[in-house]
Amino acid sequence: MGESAYPLVVVVASIAALLVLILRARIPAFLALLIVSAGFGITYGMDPAAIIRSIQTGMGGTLGFVAVVVGLGAMLGALLEVSAGIGALSSGMMRLFGEKRAPMALGFVGFLVAIPVFLDVALIILAPVLHGLTRRTGRPIVAFAIPLLAGLAVSHAFIPPTPGPIAVADILGADLGLVIAFGAIAGLPAMLVAGPLFARWLERQPVFQGGIPEPQEVDGAWKGIGFLTALGIVLVPLVLIVAGTLVDSLARSGMLAMPDSLSRFVLFAGHPFIALMIACLLAWGICGHMYGMPAKALTGAMVKALEPAGVVVLITGAGGAFKQILVDSEAGAALATTLTATGMSPLLFGFVVAAIIRVAQGSATVAMLTAAGIAAPVVELAGLSAGGTALMVLAIASGATVLSHVNDSGFWLVGRYLGLSEAQTLRSWTVTSTLVGLVGLATTLVLSVFI
Repeated sequence: MGESAYPLVVVVASIAALLVLILRARIPAFLALLIVSAGFGITYGMDPAAIIRSIQTGMGGTLGFVAVVVGLGAMLGALLEVSAGIGALSSGMMRLFGEKRAPMALGFVGFLVAIPVFLDVALIILAPVLHGLTRRTGRPIVAFAIPLLAGLAVSHAFIPPTPGPIAVADILGADLGLVIAFGAIAGLPAMLVAGPLFARWLERQPVFQGGIPEPQEVDGAWKGIGFLTALGIVLVPLVLIVAGTLVDSLARSGMLAMPDSLSRFVLFAGHPFIALMIACLLAWGICGHMYGMPAKALTGAMVKALEPAGVVVLITGAGGAFKQILVDSEAGAALATTLTATGMSPLLFGFVVAAIIRVAQGSATVAMLTAAGIAAPVVELAGLSAGGTALMVLAIASGATVLSHVNDSGFWLVGRYLGLSEAQTLRSWTVTSTLVGLVGLATTLVLSVFI
């Protein structure tokens, strides 16, 4: 075996070991990532003390940023959920577009609500809207569900502050403002193709005709904030983060005509920590003081939201540890050199690695984090610009979105809440997730030509 091929062999073996531990041994992804990180270091000949330091550094460096952002994002989503803000966004978009254009409206609803809320939570909350439209119009449920799911999948994978792109951006050192901007540019075409356009063809297929579902039982929501209020809360952190990125870019280029005190304030408010804190405080104040919702209910919702967020944070930290092992062992740099010699596009490499891991083990989050750790040295060696690094985040996110199937918990959630069989779910949701990933990659590659 040539020396140049050894890093590639060890990385591939590590990925295979990770999949075996998660799929066959049923070991939690957090523990599996740590085991593989330590095993990689031993196999590659690192000193045992250096392995421990790398894992500690990788965990700490990643969690220092991600834990704060994911925690704040989870609490913001909980406030919008418990205050009926998600339902208000849905109803408002439906009124704006009208019933005939309901599929298009639902695509944009999904695009908006998945920014602060996890995909599965948003689907559960909005399931009654889908069933109500199905009964009212007599059209198959996929006519409405697929556009919504496409919008949810796009924002969940492409647009911070959802955990996946936040974690990948941190591991790769990407600018969050650029990730948000490019994520929206790549995500909207993906949502339109995988959502309303695909749903229009899908609802004409005989396998989806008939079978109008019965209403699903869901927990009653407190009727609180309205459409514009909910929309404003969602947009506040995004606008602040993008504004901070723009001011920073203009200041670096010498084109900023703004007092120093004002630019420093914008940069401060535009940091993800501060932007999300402002949004959480705004939502808390509006729900509690303006709409009279009990503080106990708000606090309970926010604390409960931190439980699933904690799992995501730990898995993210373990992904950061794996990345650090690759960096400190210099195996990542050697792998990057080998891949660069083949002429393979870094963006395509990130997509393929994430897609393979996604298909094999099901979790989009694990796929994104593992692929980011492997791709980080490639990004550094390739000398990608800030824009190119942000596009790498989207390429990895696109790969981690494709081919949701029976090993993905989201696959079963979609089937359950839409009343679809396994075969129908494969023909609808699996294809939708794949279209989102492929269109996202295509748009990312087009954007790379101009970056």
